[in-house]
Formats: sequence, C-alpha cells, structure tokens
Amino acid sequence: MSVKPRENRTAAGILMMLLAVVLFTCIDTSAKWLSLSGLPVIQIVFVRYAGHLVYSALIYAPQEGLRVLRSNAPAKQFLRSLFLFSSTICNFMALKFLPITVTTSISFAQPIVITLLAIPLLGERVGLRRIIAVCVGFLGVLVVVQPWGAEIHPAMGFSLAALCIASMYFIMTRMLAGIESNATQQIWASGLATLALAPFAAMDWVWPETTTQWIVLFAIGGFGGFGHIAATTAHRWADASILAPMIYSQIFLAAVAGILVFSTWPTVWTLGGGLIIIGSGLYIWQRERRAQ
Repeated sequence: MSVKPRENRTAAGILMMLLAVVLFTCIDTSAKWLSLSGLPVIQIVFVRYAGHLVYSALIYAPQEGLRVLRSNAPAKQFLRSLFLFSSTICNFMALKFLPITVTTSISFAQPIVITLLAIPLLGERVGLRRIIAVCVGFLGVLVVVQPWGAEIHPAMGFSLAALCIASMYFIMTRMLAGIESNATQQIWASGLATLALAPFAAMDWVWPETTTQWIVLFAIGGFGGFGHIAATTAHRWADASILAPMIYSQIFLAAVAGILVFSTWPTVWTLGGGLIIIGSGLYIWQRERRAQ
C-alpha cells in the first residue's frame, strides 16, 4: 500500500487535531458514563475497539481491500497497538473512580514523558532548560495527584500507568511516521485490540438494559475510530510540535463534560496542577519551535 507523504497544511492540521481532541473527550465521557451505568470496563474497552475496527474497515477496505493489512513494520506496529489498548484499559479503569478532569490533567504530562523517552528511544537531544520544564511539569502532576494527601485514590495508579503507556504509543507513532499508511495503522491498532480483548469481554459480558446504553456503546467506537484517524491525519499535515498544544484544550472540554454529564466541578488542585502542566508543556513547545 502506498504511504502518503507529509504535506504542509498547518491550518488544516490544527483544525483536524482540535477535532481529534473533541472526539477523545467524547471517548472518556462515554466510557465513564457506561462504567457508572453498570457495564464492565473490559467490555467497554472491547466495544470501543470493535467499533473502531468496523468504522475503519468501512472507510478503507473498499479502497484498499486486503492490502490494508500489509504492514511495512509489523513488530513496531504490534507494539504500538499493544500500548494503545493497554493504556485505554488503564484509563477506563481510572475513569470509573476518578473525575474526568483529574484523569485529563494527569494525561497532560504526556508531552513531558515523551520528551524524556525520546532521548534514549528516538535519539533526540534535550537541553537543560527543557529538562527543568519537564521537572516543573512533574510538579504539576503531583499537585493533581496529591500523594501527600490522606484521601489519595488508588485509581490514580491506573491513570499514571495510562500516562506512561500512552506516551510509548506516541513514541511508536513517531517511529512509524512515513513508514505506515493511516489505514494500516487504524486497522492494526483496532484489530489487534479487538482480537485480544474478545475472550475476556465475553466472559464478563453484560447486555445493555436501556436504549441510551446501546446508543453510547455504538457511539464510543465511532469516537475512537474517527478521533485517531483525525489525529493521524493531522500529524501528516503539520509538525507534531505545532499540534502538541492543541491537546490542552481538552482540560476545558473535560470540565464542561464533567459539569454537564456528571455534575462534578473541577477542584482548585486539579485546575492549579493542570495549569502548571500546561505551562511547562507550552514552554517545551516554544523551545522546540525556536530550535526548528
């Protein structure tokens, strides 16, 4: 399968990334609502990827046929897929117990973790100022998690695990840029997750009891499929350093979702820690742009 080259379409890339962030927020909101309604987390994760697979197949299979399954780097593609659905499991487990604004704020440390991982794994050079910004961002994570507090929730461990594993997913995505097509990446990521999770979902399956549950179950796969298609397309149209700050719009989207859907308001600690993380991430982004 031919791999489309990178294009210089910065404005379109930014808009596409913003669309992806909106859809990612819809994934988290749907997952939290479904888990609170009584459906098992493993079933929600399975449906999310099964729907992702169906939507991706409907989009790409008519054009590419079985060629969509052919990977130019199967080992890396397998690892990327493994990291993606493993991070989703951890994130959905955290969402079952934590406010969506807390999990979102912790996830904002991804650019910081990716920066550290990029040194040994991608061979990138990182200066002292960026290291300091990374440390400041880590302080922001501590403000959100509050490990010194007596009421720290164990589910924050799932959120931190999701942060680290998702960072590895983006590292692998960078490795595969220009090597794999969008179609192959979507089919592999959703297909492997669907196959791996199917037996476990079947053992713990609970049939939805309401029409709303059915609607949200069908929708979550679409949010995942179109969200990742949009994000992958955005990274082909614009530099990752330009797109990185777009993820920070999710803190406001998550706050709105938390208020409207779950009647939960973000705490001062969550907002304060989120602002620290965002500030450090924006500083790293600015330094990257100057370096380029």
